[in-house]
Amino acid sequence: MKTVYTIDPAHSSAQFVVRHLMITNVRGAFSGVQGTIEYDPEHPSESRVEAIIDASNINTLDAQRDGHLKSADFLHVEQHPTITFKSKKIVPAGDDEWKITGDLTIRGVTKEVVLSAEGPTAEQKDPFGNTRIGASAKTKVKRSDFGLTWNAVLEAGGVAVSDELKIELEISAIKAQSAVAA
Repeated sequence: MKTVYTIDPAHSSAQFVVRHLMITNVRGAFSGVQGTIEYDPEHPSESRVEAIIDASNINTLDAQRDGHLKSADFLHVEQHPTITFKSKKIVPAGDDEWKITGDLTIRGVTKEVVLSAEGPTAEQKDPFGNTRIGASAKTKVKRSDFGLTWNAVLEAGGVAVSDELKIELEISAIKAQSAVAA
């Protein structure tokens, strides 16, 4: 029997890492991750995950860079305000490890990706009486596959922003009041 959990935006994040100027990694994050997890411990492969990220919540600790990332050069948040993920298949990959295949949509482009996930944790009660679980996941994608193609060629060779984008997720989810799904 599936149990429904709601992703807690205050305690969940989607982070990314990209190589900048071919010398260092720049990290950024999106706050306010929302969505649902339908988890069936008896039949984990029948579980489902859906997440929605407000693309305008990007934070790289540099307001000018954040503004550029929100522009038409990158995320184009005016036309594509959200980033979404919908799972299609979940298979075991070890103890408490999973491969979650699903559709990732960035900037209106949908591509199938595979998340390497750990969890979910055992249910825990928080200080407010909520029942929670947690999970972590990561993947690598080519940003150009999603139409994120802006770049600048460097004088010494190479480019300003690498094509490889590492994505890391930390999810805390609260058991829904009517927590059983059909």
